[in-house]
Amino acid sequence: MLKEYRTVTEISGPLLVVEKIEGVKYDELCEIQLGDGSVRRGQVLEISETMALVQVYEGTRGIDVSSAKVKFLGRGLELPVSPDILGRVFDGAGRPKDGAPPIIPEKKLDINGNPLNPTSRDYPIEFIETGISAIDGMNTLVRGQKLPIFSGSGLPHAKIAAQVARQARLLGKEEKFAVSFGAMGTTFEEADFFITDFEKTGAIERAVLFVNLSDDPAVERIATPRMALTAAEYLAFDLDMHVLVILMDMTVYCEALREVSAARKEIPGRRGYPGYMYTDLATVYERAGRIKGKKGSITLMPVLSMPEDDKTHPVPDLTGYITEGQVILNRELHRKGIYPPIDVLPSLSRLKDKGIGKGKTREDHADVLNQLFACYAKGREARELAVILGEAALSELDRLYIKFADRFEGEFVRQSEATRRTIQETLDLGWKMLSILPRKELKRVHDNFLDKYYKPVGSTGKA
Repeated sequence: MLKEYRTVTEISGPLLVVEKIEGVKYDELCEIQLGDGSVRRGQVLEISETMALVQVYEGTRGIDVSSAKVKFLGRGLELPVSPDILGRVFDGAGRPKDGAPPIIPEKKLDINGNPLNPTSRDYPIEFIETGISAIDGMNTLVRGQKLPIFSGSGLPHAKIAAQVARQARLLGKEEKFAVSFGAMGTTFEEADFFITDFEKTGAIERAVLFVNLSDDPAVERIATPRMALTAAEYLAFDLDMHVLVILMDMTVYCEALREVSAARKEIPGRRGYPGYMYTDLATVYERAGRIKGKKGSITLMPVLSMPEDDKTHPVPDLTGYITEGQVILNRELHRKGIYPPIDVLPSLSRLKDKGIGKGKTREDHADVLNQLFACYAKGREARELAVILGEAALSELDRLYIKFADRFEGEFVRQSEATRRTIQETLDLGWKMLSILPRKELKRVHDNFLDKYYKPVGSTGKA
């Protein structure tokens, strides 16, 4: 029989203090019964010998200290799982949100997961095709990698996330692939966009969605990414599936951390975020990867917004230390009407070299990537010089590089939201861009690849 406490002594924000407790554990779930008989859920954040600090998921508004009763449940927050979670939509706390009945679980998993032994990790080496040239061709995603998308207010990160979720697949293999999607603090309109998009394209059949709306409790946002990753761990390591986890928006998650930290009266760190935010983010991000001896894998693409497009903001800054690169969206490209507005120069995939080449994508991939990167950088420099000096002051070659940069943005980076390019199409398009320039300028490509793929303007038609 669970003991009931009527010793709530203090309420602060989403937190309440229960005194004269016995045997309560950190992270334990509890139920708070109000005077009108309604029940709210909470979780223990801090304990001492006689006191427990509880965060209330539905918020503390309307709770009367004198009449509230607290019952500790003896377990942490768990997610019921079975193969039936695919095709379902849940709220941020794992409750069905799609009108369908609750899951009949094969088992219930603690959402905090189990720490992975670093020696049991397998190295990410297999290419994942997203169908987006700026990612596949220039900042390749590898199975088991953590590759975040750095965005800004008003940029189309939601569309890009939905497109990746829709299109991602392992190249050349008929293996079970699934998507676990966690949205934190999203608007109803954005949540409806994702659900409708997944249903319309049929992607919902291989996806599980966890949606925490902006008017849902802020403390629930702390659980949402862990729900998505727990579902992914079950699909990957119990059902041998390859799972892509998309979490959006991690900045909103960190703001929920800050809110709870402030309510606990903790000493703030940079910009008011808690000093342990790096450790907390690592407990989320480091759950992705591959495990030796297991067929399945978890690949993670967290999306986070940079306030004022500031890459040094604590959330993108700390995320960059933990993850293996970043895909950065550019406001100037967005203003030009280019979708997806991915800026390939500051973007980076630290594991791309492990997932490309012969037998994975194509033998010329690394050379094409390096040459496109170098030529685009030179074209951007020439474009800036033209602004300062005027185009008339530039050499013929500089003007050719400006043409290359314009074509690269307008044809290689730009693609429709509904367009899914194969890696072969992406690389062929890269060669089409390189054919704008004289062969002698292509110093980063081996001669045998130039002989095979390079077709200068006028040789076999228009480039």
